[in-house]
Amino acid sequence: MTHGLANLPLVFLDVDGPLIPFRARSVGGGHSFTGAVARSSGGAGNPLLDRIDPADGQRLSALNCQLVWATTWMADANEVISPLLGLPALPVVEWPDDDEDPAHGLHWKTAYLTQWAAGRPFVWLDDETTDVDRRWVAAHHPARALLHRVDPYKGLTDADFAAVRRWLAHLDDSPERLCAPAVQSV
Repeated sequence: MTHGLANLPLVFLDVDGPLIPFRARSVGGGHSFTGAVARSSGGAGNPLLDRIDPADGQRLSALNCQLVWATTWMADANEVISPLLGLPALPVVEWPDDDEDPAHGLHWKTAYLTQWAAGRPFVWLDDETTDVDRRWVAAHHPARALLHRVDPYKGLTDADFAAVRRWLAHLDDSPERLCAPAVQSV
């Protein structure tokens, strides 16, 4: 990790749902996506990769954060997803091998991502976060955090990026610890 990145907020990225929506994206649904770049890249044998919007890479890069893969794709995200988005190789959260169940209702990633953040502010873009996760992070993380639930059928939309940009713009405005409420995609 370079010194400059250590001072930036983290953005934890899930792949399935946020970047690869469960339904094909359509032009006019908040996207300017045509799918041509994903198709031309060969798709690495996975037809769902056509659902990746290459513009998401530019929009993620513009957030002025340290992007981190927080997905079960793990290192494969750098080999398959990063090139489709025009992103460099990103740090990857390596999930623990334990089979310990999290507290009732808590997502299995929540405690580990909070630990990985090591006190830094973070955004977590996932399609499975809930209010239980938000309350847990608010109680166990000393910095601000935005757990933003992405509609898994739409993937990341302009509204999702706007919500993250608003949260980042106000990051320094409020020094108190805050776990921001979810912004639901409509």
